[in-house]
Amino acid sequence: MKFLFLCTGNSCRSILSDVLFNHRAPAGWKAYSAGSKPSGQVHPLTIETLENLNLSTEGLWSKTIDDCEQYQPDVVITVCDSAAQEACPLYLGGAIKAHWGLADPSHLDLPKEEKLKAFQVTVDHINRRLDALFAMDTESMTRPELIAAINKISEIE
Repeated sequence: MKFLFLCTGNSCRSILSDVLFNHRAPAGWKAYSAGSKPSGQVHPLTIETLENLNLSTEGLWSKTIDDCEQYQPDVVITVCDSAAQEACPLYLGGAIKAHWGLADPSHLDLPKEEKLKAFQVTVDHINRRLDALFAMDTESMTRPELIAAINKISEIE
């Protein structure tokens, strides 16, 4: 299965989701990330957080939705923060769509060490959701069951 994580800037939450997913994914599963208005760079604390977890940051860049046009995902997950009235990107096409809102730690006005802790909280949040996703028996689910199950994961804090 191919997943696409979308947010606005593709510098923090969608990049974290992409890297964590690909690090943990079962064989045959792949993730990519993009943004509706990419910032042009991966946030430095995203890089530092991933490096602190011994995860590769090689080749990471802030991508547009157009950059993944040929990818043709099976599932598109938006990770923008609806609670902060942040506009989520739209993705047209036949992919399953879900929203797993995450607060953006890069926008916090905190000292660096506190901000790094907020990035780690975001990583932990993503990992709990990925635990649920990877535990699903997707092969035995109908499309409506899969849609419901993937959307239910958004309730995991």
